Amino acid sequence: MKKLLILLMLTLLFSAVYSQFNNPEDEFDHYCIHQQRYLKNTYYEPLTQNPLLDYYDVKFYFLDLNIENNTVTLSGNVTINALVTAATLDTFACELIPEMTIDSAFVNGTMLAVEREEDDVLIPLSSGLVNGDMLSAQIYYHGTPPYSGFFSGVTTSYSSTWGKHVTWTLAEPYAAKEWWPTKQDLQDKADSCWVFLTTSNGNLAGSQGLLTAVTPMPNNKLRFEWKSNYPIDYYLISYAVAEYQEYNTYAYPDGYADSILIQNYIYDSPGCLSFYQSGIDQTSEFIELFSDLFSIYPFADEKYGHCLTQLGGGMEHQTMTTIGGFSFGLVAHELGHMWWGDNITCATWSDIWINEGFATYSDYLANEFINGYAAAQNWLLGRHNSVKSAPGGSVYVPPEQTWNIYRIFDGRLSYNKGSLLLHMIRFELQDDDMFFQVLHDYTAQYGDSTATGLDFKEVVEDVSGMDFTDFFDQWYFGEGYPIFDITWNQVDDSLNINSTQTTSTSITPLFKMLVPYYVKFSDGTDSTLLLYQTDNYNHYAVSLDKEVIQMQMDPEQWILHDLNSLIVGMEEVDNPVYFTFGPNPASDNIRLFLPNNHGEEVTFSITDLTGRRVMEEHIYGGEWQFDVSKLSKGIYLINITDGKNVLTRKFVRK
Repeated sequence: MKKLLILLMLTLLFSAVYSQFNNPEDEFDHYCIHQQRYLKNTYYEPLTQNPLLDYYDVKFYFLDLNIENNTVTLSGNVTINALVTAATLDTFACELIPEMTIDSAFVNGTMLAVEREEDDVLIPLSSGLVNGDMLSAQIYYHGTPPYSGFFSGVTTSYSSTWGKHVTWTLAEPYAAKEWWPTKQDLQDKADSCWVFLTTSNGNLAGSQGLLTAVTPMPNNKLRFEWKSNYPIDYYLISYAVAEYQEYNTYAYPDGYADSILIQNYIYDSPGCLSFYQSGIDQTSEFIELFSDLFSIYPFADEKYGHCLTQLGGGMEHQTMTTIGGFSFGLVAHELGHMWWGDNITCATWSDIWINEGFATYSDYLANEFINGYAAAQNWLLGRHNSVKSAPGGSVYVPPEQTWNIYRIFDGRLSYNKGSLLLHMIRFELQDDDMFFQVLHDYTAQYGDSTATGLDFKEVVEDVSGMDFTDFFDQWYFGEGYPIFDITWNQVDDSLNINSTQTTSTSITPLFKMLVPYYVKFSDGTDSTLLLYQTDNYNHYAVSLDKEVIQMQMDPEQWILHDLNSLIVGMEEVDNPVYFTFGPNPASDNIRLFLPNNHGEEVTFSITDLTGRRVMEEHIYGGEWQFDVSKLSKGIYLINITDGKNVLTRKFVRK
């Protein structure tokens, strides 16, 4: 379709000038584990982490654990190598819940006493360390992590379908300390990590990085030795153990000289591999696509892979996703996290959009580029409907709400609305090459690190040269979505469009945005007019030399909105009592706009269909808000008159 860009600055005649009033196989199977619909509000008590955790910078984690496929009980030791960043350090601190027993602890090879204060592990040093010193803390421990529902640190389950026991970990957002001594600080990524897993012969145990050795151990055990040399956040370290079989494939992205291993641990049961194989095999196509759209797969020197478990979705553990199935959307979403969440990690849980909004949009892009236009449009429709199922909520998670796990991983906001924000940024740019250049530059600048939503905003602005302050104030920090009431007509060569924007919540009263209007002409051709909404009421006059016979607003679903009405034909715009209002229908409040009135008193009234007046006020030009919540549900008439002219519109109280 040919696109006709019509700049508002050239065509805007009236702009609401009164700014002073101013199961993993279903439709949403792309969600991570955090957003399953059976999840109830899950809270961690607000607390302040021990300030001693800020006294060092983690360089290396080494987990050496004894695990089994049919129990959450584990034992072993964890080594934390770190650089002292405080002026002096006389006590080493890390986090481990009191249900886990510490047997002994060493710092720089010296055994030291351990103090426990709730979840804090405190080890006073025999001699203090100073800024720039290295330390190596090794903690031996054992125990049975408590089961507290979906977000438990370790879970064990049994697949009745495949007849296998399986045990897996889940540390996001606050559960790493439930199963290993750690520092739960998003902005302190370790430079590398090893995870050695000793388990019964017959099991396979998966984790991040490369499997460098499988070493026989006493009592018919095997030790799986996984090593990774990429930076990693604490919650992305994991293991999964079961009687698995290994099934490997490869991806061959353009621009990468070698292949990328896709290593999969699938239950070693008859028929299991054949059941999941087609879904697993599509992973290579996703890696090749995302490597083109985003940047080369960020952990290409190691691998990507999956460990099959009984998880109701997936969890993006670095280089080896823990997963409950292999549907198109789920595999695409979790792989997308390798760029968005693992390579670039949200700097705070308030900025979970950096992880979940981007990974959800990865699923959309897979649909767009692999499954085609119809699938992509169906995907967008589902997400638009999800977001609009409730009126408010911000994509940004207010800091005081980050102890509510359900709020962090809110599917409507963090996932669906978050993904639509990226789609709208792409639309605002009006240049796909530029949009994907933003993603490439973003990974180049923040890869192996953390970022906030405002960090991404800066990259968008640097690449585009555009100002996205209003966009982020409205869509990232603000709440709700715009609701449009449109009237239009054509007089000779002038296409007149009146756009009234109200919003789903008063918290964000206006969304300044680019809006697409599709028009079809009498000669069979069509075009899309791109008009910028600057105010709650805008009038546009567009010069056209063709007759418009049809208009649609955003048929390709680029922008998140609700279209309340689109009406052909409107009163002359110079009518002194011309008004528009919305939303319609409404349940609580309506906003009314009088763009042609310049301070003259007019009478506003609402009557029912019998002519009985139920509301009346004397008002002046500009924007007004009226409470209609006390009206009975039904059809009413809104009337405006200045004593000479009168205009009446139908209104529905829902």
